[in-house]
Parts: sequence; C-alpha cells; structure tokens
Amino acid sequence: MRAVEVPVLIVGGGGCGLAASVFLSDHGVGHLLVERHAGTSKIPKAHYLNQRTMEIFRQHGLDRETAEQGAALEEFGKVRWLTSLGGGGALDAQVIHEMDAFGGGALRETYAAAGPVLPVKLPQVRLEPILRRHAERRNPGRVLFGHELTAFTDEGDRVVAEIRDVGTGKVTAVTARYLVAADGGRTVGAAAGVRMRGLPGVVDVTTAYFSADLSAWWRDGTLITHFLNPSDPDLCGNLIEMGPSWGKGCEEWVLHFPPGSSVRPDEHEVVPKIRAVLGLPELELTVHHVTRWTVESLLADRYREGRVLLAGDAVHRQPPTVGLGLNTGIQDAHNLAWKLAAVLTGRAPDGLLDTYDAERRPVGRHNVDWAVSAAAHHQAVLDALGFGHRTPPERRRTAFATYFSTSPIGAVARARAAEVLATHRGGCQAHDVEMGFAYEEGAIVPDGGPPPARTPMRDAYQPTTRPGHLLPHAWIERDGRRLSTLDLTGAGTGFALLTGPEGTPWCEAAARVAEKFSIPIAAARIGTGADYADVDGRWEALRQVTGEGAVLVRPDNHVAWRSGTAGADPEGDLAAAVSRVLDHSG
Repeated sequence: MRAVEVPVLIVGGGGCGLAASVFLSDHGVGHLLVERHAGTSKIPKAHYLNQRTMEIFRQHGLDRETAEQGAALEEFGKVRWLTSLGGGGALDAQVIHEMDAFGGGALRETYAAAGPVLPVKLPQVRLEPILRRHAERRNPGRVLFGHELTAFTDEGDRVVAEIRDVGTGKVTAVTARYLVAADGGRTVGAAAGVRMRGLPGVVDVTTAYFSADLSAWWRDGTLITHFLNPSDPDLCGNLIEMGPSWGKGCEEWVLHFPPGSSVRPDEHEVVPKIRAVLGLPELELTVHHVTRWTVESLLADRYREGRVLLAGDAVHRQPPTVGLGLNTGIQDAHNLAWKLAAVLTGRAPDGLLDTYDAERRPVGRHNVDWAVSAAAHHQAVLDALGFGHRTPPERRRTAFATYFSTSPIGAVARARAAEVLATHRGGCQAHDVEMGFAYEEGAIVPDGGPPPARTPMRDAYQPTTRPGHLLPHAWIERDGRRLSTLDLTGAGTGFALLTGPEGTPWCEAAARVAEKFSIPIAAARIGTGADYADVDGRWEALRQVTGEGAVLVRPDNHVAWRSGTAGADPEGDLAAAVSRVLDHSG
C-alpha cells in the first residue's frame, strides 16, 4: 500500500471542498483533496452566490471567471409570481406580483455601497469546474477526483486514512495532521461520532433539469418565477434559469414541483407536467435529470471532533430558500483556512481551531432556522391568499377570479396581496443575513460595544467595526490605485491594521508585533494626508474609532479587535490583542 503524508486531507470535491482547497493553497498549506465522483456536479444545485461569497471569491482571485460566466444583477434581480408563461385563457400568463430581490432593482444602490462586488447567479454545475481548475492549478497533482475515503482513524496527533482509486481499486494510506470533511455528511461526520440534530425529512420535492427555448415567453431579469395555477394545485412550481446564456437566450432550466407533489421522478410523467405548469402544451424540451430529494433542517452537534473538522452540508442542511446552503459552506471554509494555516505554521496552538466551532456553528444555526422560517412563511402566505398548492380547487378558482377582477373588491384583493407578499423580503432581500452575521466569541477581543440594531426582516445591513463583524467596505486610494478596505489583508494570508490619519504610533507598533508573532500585518493610515485617501469619506463615517484609533482585521476580513483612541501603549495593547486572537493568552 502506498503511503502519503500531508498537512491536511480534504474529503469532498463539491463547492465547499474545492473552495477550501483554493483557500489553503493561498495560505501555503499543503493538502490533498479526494472526491469519489469522477467529475464535478452534473446537476445545477445551488445557483445564487451572495455578496459576501463574491467578496471572498474576489479576495482569492475567483470573482472574475465567476462573474464572466454568471448572470449579473440586472439579469436576475427580481422574483415573480405568475399564473403561467403561456396559454390562451383569461387567467393564463398573468403577473400576480413581482419584487426586487437579492440586490436587484431599487436594492442595487444599497448593495453597491456595502461591498466591492455584487452578487452573481451561477449554478454549481458551472461554478464547480471553475473552482476545480483553480484548485488544480494551485495544488497540482493533489486534487484527486475518482478517489474515495474508505476508512480513517484519529490517532490523537494525526489522522490516518485509506483512500481508494475508484477506477483501479488501488488503496493509498494518507497521514494528515487534520481532516476537513466537506463530503455532504455522507461518511466522515457519522464515523467521527458527530450527530445531525433537527428534522431529517421535512418534505419531498421533485426537480426537473431540462433544456428548452422559452425566449418567446420569458420575462427577463428573474431569479425565480413562482407559478400559481388558478385551477389545479398540482400544477404549481418554481422555475429558475440555469444558463449558460441568460435572459431570453437561456438554454437550461430547473423546475421545482410543489413540496409533496404527486409527480414521480419519471421522464415520461415529468415532461407533460412541465408543459402543463408552464402553460405551453407544445413546448419542445429535453430532460437531463429528474431528482426526488428531501428538504431537511439539520445542524451538527459540533463542527470539530479531535483532528476532524467539518464544513458545508456535512454540518448544516436547510431548504434552498434565501440561498444559504452553498454560501454558508464556502464561508465555513474561509473561516477555517486561515486558522489551519496559523496552527500548521506554528503561529498559533491547536486551540485556535476550537474557535471554528464557536464562530461558525451559531451562524449555521441561524441560517438553518432562517431558511426554514422563510420557506414556511412563503407557503403560509400563498395558502392564506388562496394561491398555494394546498388550497382546494374550488377556493383557488374563486381567489384568482377575485384577484384579477376589475371590481373594487378585486382592487382591494390586489392591494392586500401586495402588502402580504412584500413580507417575503425576509426570503429574498435578507441583506443583513448575508452580510451582517457576527462572531460573538472565538478568535476576537470583544470590547463591550453593542451590536447594531437589526430589522426583524434582516433586510437592512448595518456596517460596523465592532469585533466579530465583517470589516466595512470603503473605497480607498493610493498612488492612483483604488482599493477596498477589504483588500488590505491581501489574498487571505495576513492581518491588517486600519487607522486614521493620526495613527502612526499604531502602524509602528504593528511592524514590531508582526515580527514578534511571525505574522504579516499590513498597516494602513486612511484619511487626509495619510497613506490612503478616503475616497468618499465612507471609512471615516464607518470606522467608529477616532483618527488616532485602530481596527485590527483578521485574514478572513472579520474585525478581531479595535481601540477607539491612541492608547498609552500601542505596542503592548496590539500585542495583547494578537496574542488573544491567536489563542496564546492561555
């Protein structure tokens, strides 16, 4: 049996695992990735990359290709409710409601101010090849598809695993300091004793992935179209563009039938159902894949077990509402990568990895609950209006006839429905869920400051430099080059210290502290007459410290510590903060 030693073994080559590989490579961490399938995903899966994920991609040089292949905001920034796409009846092809979503339309200005990049729509079937190419280029020969984990043991100071080449049956023994499980919960978690808590089977859903030319009927700029059939509750569903072209030129689509629908995952039954839902009985289409899958609401009881660290679907699974599954998984990997690098290079003790669970598990809990709540609310709203798939045919025909009536009662019905459907912003305008999450304990130094107020619908993101939060984005400029404050950490490998124009003592202290802890700290004075110009005054407005204060930022662009003023001992204060963040204080 061949033997290999690596610092990190990643199990799973989906979006989370491949992203982890890219991040670890950028940190200089040697690793081996194994994936049991021969290639990347053959079905679209997740398709919305939120603003925080795109910022992470920008930090690691993944954003350009993702944006080039994906749909821009103007191509997907609405959610619509229709009766059908086509049909000649009085209630066919009618718009029930539409709203701006995920940064589109009237939301764009707010999103553009919040970050250096905007959300992108790109399904996993097209995203994963991009991630794989980057993973293979940065870690040549050590990204192995068609290889599966067959066994592993945690020896206390290392993990010993057996990896089998699926094609040849050849087994390799791999010894690693740590194992990162990004396998969707298939193998590693249960074997390590990690348990998923919650509801394993909320409801079953049938999904059809198909090609068709819908250009004659398609309404541009739509992320999701919900079809609500006026007569038959079994002919509801939602349709999503899957590219590779966007808008009227889109070639591929996914249609989700209603939860619990009687339609079977059989092509001969699915094809007429697709035509019926869309109201296009003569539509020519090619079905690529039909799946029957289970919506879950699950969170792992822990994200770490000894030398095993779990991420993505291996620790959290929820409805696709709000697009939190893949995004949360990529952000898990981003949080974990810099900590593994710090531990493996000797800059931090193993205890730093305990902060991964302390920070990411509460985020996972919130996101699972939020997705479940948003899905349940949307269904409850449709049922209350008489439009949901649970509404009996007799009642739904009356509800739709009233809604589209030209009478005063029809006007009232439309006005009421618009107000009720606007509450769906918690599902498609949840900017604060995407950007406003914070770590209340972990690799941070809390300063006792209160968090910003959050709207119940989480539709208003409030930037803050409070420790644990994402560093606020602001445009800064030096020598004619425009950067974001988020760029100061570099490609995910260093800390940054941001100060105002009077922050020279902090910058001098940063150089000495960086040497002491053998970590890069990029010090930047921002403001009039400083190293970097504050392009539009946004940094001064958001920094929440004086011009003599300082904000310490981790490699993942979360604020680690801040000082509101100059302080009597900048070097001592900064060294104490770095020591605590890196878990040296114990």
